Amino acid sequence: MKKTALCAAMFAMGSMSMPAAADELSDLKAEIAAQKQAAAAQKARLDALEDKLNSVQQQQAAAPAASADAKSGVPAGVSFKQGEGLSYTWPTGNVTLYGLIDVSYVHINHADAAGNSVTTPRVSWFSGNRWGITGARAMGDSGLNVIFRLESEFESQTGAMDTAGVLFNRDAWVGVESKAVGKLTLGRQNAIARDPAASAIYGDPYGPAKPSTEEGGYTNNNNFKQLIFYAGSATGTRVDNGVVWKKAFDNGLVTGLEYQFGGIPGDFSNGTTETVTLAYAGGPFNVAGFATAAKVAHLSDRSYSVGGNYTIGPVRLNAGVYRYTAEQGALGNRKDTAYTVSGRFAPDGPLDYELGYQNMKANNAAVNGAGNVLNAFANASSAKATATGSRGTLYGSVFYHFDKITEVYFAADYLKLKDGYKFGPTNGSPSQTEFGIGLRTRF
Repeated sequence: MKKTALCAAMFAMGSMSMPAAADELSDLKAEIAAQKQAAAAQKARLDALEDKLNSVQQQQAAAPAASADAKSGVPAGVSFKQGEGLSYTWPTGNVTLYGLIDVSYVHINHADAAGNSVTTPRVSWFSGNRWGITGARAMGDSGLNVIFRLESEFESQTGAMDTAGVLFNRDAWVGVESKAVGKLTLGRQNAIARDPAASAIYGDPYGPAKPSTEEGGYTNNNNFKQLIFYAGSATGTRVDNGVVWKKAFDNGLVTGLEYQFGGIPGDFSNGTTETVTLAYAGGPFNVAGFATAAKVAHLSDRSYSVGGNYTIGPVRLNAGVYRYTAEQGALGNRKDTAYTVSGRFAPDGPLDYELGYQNMKANNAAVNGAGNVLNAFANASSAKATATGSRGTLYGSVFYHFDKITEVYFAADYLKLKDGYKFGPTNGSPSQTEFGIGLRTRF
């Protein structure tokens, strides 16, 4: 009896423990399943992060310039800097829209054949009104950039094109540039002799003092602008169909070569221009020069110049000489000599002052039907007569600069013609005086 009771008790206890063991097993299985699910989710998240990391690394490898931009702090996107235009920049390049407006009001005596005076707005005195687009694009890791410029000139008083029917009459070129190669540009652009690689540093007090590979030089519309034509080409003060190379070396030398294609079938040399320039940037003292040969209407024109500038404190002094010769068929050869001296005083503050004198002596120079002396490199093939004489111009100006991009100015010049030298705008008078005021700004 006792044995039977003991067995019954043991059976009862076993029956009670079986459900508890089953519940614990289920819990363990559930926990394991949950952990496996969490691990799978974590692995998926890690895989996604790794994929994103690989994608970013591949993008950086494909565009190495992007990291360079990040280091330089130049963000991609649109930016505007006063006086330098509106730019869009991306990792390997940039495009900039820019412009300049110069409005002049001028009083002129001997404005007609009767000797009357006139006061009127006119084509700007100092700078051609312009707008343009320029840009650059890096060519991989070579250090070579593709560059371009399109630049148009207009008349501020009317809004008309400066050259009717020609949109980009100032610049329309593309090229490449690097420190090792220099700057090579193809298309319409400045005649290189008038640039800061040559006579722009001494032609007047308004150009840059330091030689460079940039474009620019001389003023726009006044009685002392004519000196620029000695630094011109077969097509004026710019070259069509031009190939220009410039390079600034580490030792201060700046040199340039220019070739203008004539493009005339059967006579490839006609209409061509060849120019070589050499300059030295010596800090306070800079010197430059050029030699140009052109073929105009099958006749040879040649021009040479040398000059420089010296800066001491707020004073800059400039001087240069020019020599020009031209074949004129049955009229014989023309021989011109010209020189320029000028100075600029720019003390601390918003004001600066400029003063200059230039003299152009023409010997046996072809004249047009009205007897006016033709500009250097002009087509003299149809001329019937010549003249010998000189023109001297004294000029000066005062600028008040509100900031680096906007200024007002007062300017004046006095032109004196001697002997047989005639100039159309004086309307037969041997002299002319101009007074101008203006406002100039950049964007």
